[in-house]
Amino acid sequence: MASSTPALKDELDIVIPTIRNLDFLEMWRPFFEPYHLIIVQDGDPSKTIKVPEGFDYELYNRNDINKILGPRASCISFKDSACRCFGYMVSKKKYIYTIDDDCFVAKDPSGADINALEQHIKNLLCPSTPHFFNTLYDPFRDGADFVRGYPFSLREGVPTAVSHGLWLNIPDYDAPTQLVKPLERNTRYVDMVLTIPKGTLFPMCGMNLAFDRELIGPAMYFGLMGDGQPIGRYDDMWAGWCCKVICDHLGLGIKTGLPYIYHSKASNPFVNLKKEYLGIFWQEEIIPFFQSHTFSKDCTSVQKCYVELSKQVKEKLGKVDPYFVKLADAMVTWIEAWDMLNPASKDSSKLPNGSSK
Repeated sequence: MASSTPALKDELDIVIPTIRNLDFLEMWRPFFEPYHLIIVQDGDPSKTIKVPEGFDYELYNRNDINKILGPRASCISFKDSACRCFGYMVSKKKYIYTIDDDCFVAKDPSGADINALEQHIKNLLCPSTPHFFNTLYDPFRDGADFVRGYPFSLREGVPTAVSHGLWLNIPDYDAPTQLVKPLERNTRYVDMVLTIPKGTLFPMCGMNLAFDRELIGPAMYFGLMGDGQPIGRYDDMWAGWCCKVICDHLGLGIKTGLPYIYHSKASNPFVNLKKEYLGIFWQEEIIPFFQSHTFSKDCTSVQKCYVELSKQVKEKLGKVDPYFVKLADAMVTWIEAWDMLNPASKDSSKLPNGSSK
C-alpha cells in the first residue's frame, strides 16, 4: 500500500546526468515528483535543457561546476555520464538515487508498474548480511528469514550502504558482448534481492543505483572518463570496486537485485568499443589489485580509506599505465572537493556498530 507521504521525501535526492530534454520524467512523475532532483548537464553548457513542469529541481552545467569547485573541477569528467557524481557532492540529503535518462518504468510479471525508488529505499533501510550467505537470499524481505544453520551472532546484519538495481530489455553489456549479441534482450524478471558477500567484487552499473550518502558518499567517485581521457564506460565500475573494498573494511553492506527499470536504448557497440578498449585489458590488472587490497587500521572513515586507496592506485596501477597516476591524483582532489562542500561530513563516517568483522 502506498503511504500518504512518500518514504524519505525530505531525505533523498534524485541525481540525473543528461545532455537532452528530460521528457522521460513524465513516465516517472507518479514516483519522482515528490522528491528533489539534481540534474547534471553534460556537454555544451550553452544548451538549454528542458525539464517538465511540476518537478522540484536544480540544474548544474559545466560552467556551474567550474565556478563552484574552481581548480578542483578538474576531477569531474566532461562529456561522460561520470559527471553525475558532482550531484552526489552538492546534495545535502542522506540518500541518493541516480538514474539515466534512457531508463523508463518497468512492469512486474503481473503487469503493474514498478516503483523502483520505493524498492531501493526498502533495500537501504534494512540490514545487509555480507559475512554469511543466506540461501533464502535477503532474510529481511517478507516471506523470508534466516535459514537453519545461520549463526545467530550474525543475524543483526550490518548497515546497507548501496542498493544496486537491475534492468529489463537492454542488458548492461560491454561492447564485445553487444557485438556478438546485438538482439539480446533481458525479459527475465527475478524476484530477488541479495547481499554481495564480503570479499567479492561486482561490476556496478550507475543507471539504476541508490546509496546512503552519509555512509559511503565520498567513495562514490566515478573517476576521470570521457573527454581528454583514454577510457570511458568504466566510471560506475571503478566507483563500485572502490566502494566494495571500503564497505568490506568498514563493515557495511551492498545489495543487488530488485528493483528493475526498463532500459530503452542500446548504445552503439562500435563507439563503446573505442571507449572500453583499454579498460578491457586494464581490468585484468585492476581486479586482482582490488581483490588483494587491504586497508591499514588508521582507515576509520570513508575519506581516509579513499585517500589511502588512491596512494595504492598510484603505486601499483601506475605501473600499468600513466593514466592511473592521473586518476589517483583526481581521487585526492575529489576528496578535497567533497570535504570543501561537506565540511560537517569530514571524517565523520566512522565504523558503524563498532569495528568491522
